[in-house]
Amino acid sequence: MAATSAAMTQPTLVKICGLSSPETLLAAIEAGADMAGFVFFEKSPRHIDLETARTLGRITGDRISKVALVVDADDAALKEIIDALAPDYLQLHGKETPARVAEVKARFGLPVIKAAGVATAGDVEAARAYEDVADIILFDAKPAPNAAVPGGAGVAFDWALLRGVAAKSWMLSGGLDPDNVAEAMRLTGARAVDVSSGVERERGVKDAGKIRAFVKAARLS
Repeated sequence: MAATSAAMTQPTLVKICGLSSPETLLAAIEAGADMAGFVFFEKSPRHIDLETARTLGRITGDRISKVALVVDADDAALKEIIDALAPDYLQLHGKETPARVAEVKARFGLPVIKAAGVATAGDVEAARAYEDVADIILFDAKPAPNAAVPGGAGVAFDWALLRGVAAKSWMLSGGLDPDNVAEAMRLTGARAVDVSSGVERERGVKDAGKIRAFVKAARLS
């Protein structure tokens, strides 16, 4: 997966994940973020129910792309989420195989972001299996074997592992915050970044000021 000069000249795409209130959703929209991520995983402190999803979806309108994050969800759960939120993307953040990613895309007709946990160069190489089926590969820190949730822990991995990497389309996540996002982008060449815990004032609760600072820092990079 070789880097391209075209990728380096594209405007930075910014995703704020784990939004759960109208106030922080509006903060992300007003800051100019491109994507708003909503978590549908009950073990996560950022989980929202279907009624909240409907409310946030109405607020969002077409001002920002909506991403529904799920973890090994079955088709019935995906249908309920899609009916409630009308997302623009599905983010599969579990152990979904390439075959399952292709199946979800075919059944629901939505672009898919596939999260790939990274701890070693081998993990980066393994993510190539999703290149032909996922619209975006999201490189995130690999969770500990006993972790209750597969992401959003505020842990960074060795960004140097992504130096020179460019899948068809990819996004950097894991341990990013307003203070380090510029350096992470410089080291990896990422032109798309995703943040969750790095813009929180406490676990699961977003901070509007940190959201604005993150978007500004990423766009200046």
